[in-house]
Amino acid sequence: MIDESRILFDSQIREKYKTDFISGSDEAGRGAMAGPVVVASVILPKDYKNCLIRDSKKLSKKQRESLCEEIKSVAISYAIEIIEADEVDILNPKQASRIGMTKSIMNLKPKPDLCLIDAENIIIQEYVCAPFIKGDDLSQSIAAASILAKTTRDNIMLDYAKIYPEYNFESHKGYCVKEHVEKTKMLGVLPIHRKTYKPIKDILENNF
Repeated sequence: MIDESRILFDSQIREKYKTDFISGSDEAGRGAMAGPVVVASVILPKDYKNCLIRDSKKLSKKQRESLCEEIKSVAISYAIEIIEADEVDILNPKQASRIGMTKSIMNLKPKPDLCLIDAENIIIQEYVCAPFIKGDDLSQSIAAASILAKTTRDNIMLDYAKIYPEYNFESHKGYCVKEHVEKTKMLGVLPIHRKTYKPIKDILENNF
């Protein structure tokens, strides 16, 4: 069965707010203990419909990569912000994603009349922002942003996998899975690890 609910959701939003220019924003990597937080925002054409666009975590790697290229090619505008691990440590992950969302939204041209955001309550002067819990399940625009963010971040982690092959970043993408924690205990903490995250803090403390 074809699920057009996310397309319908965006159409209803456009109709309600009497605008063609809505954006969607989402992040990837907030819960990881290595690598960046990546945030994406996108404005899709009002007549663009693709039922395959949904929460990026529910798509295969091949599907995400194909959809990412399509979204970039059809989008009126898109912007991607990368917040590196050391910045995440300074800001905290929630604040890092909020700052990334703000920057990515402000980099969209034309300026969106309404910004649909996955979960976060963002306030930007002279912008109208609306948070939606599980927004990547509700909105095609937010789902498209989630695909851009996750695909970008996964590719960054694949590059790190080439630099640090022993850590197997191509498998876990820097998240706090058992394998990643155990390898970090054995091999040591890297510059791309988030030093404020508990598993990394524990490893660092036990080494002194």
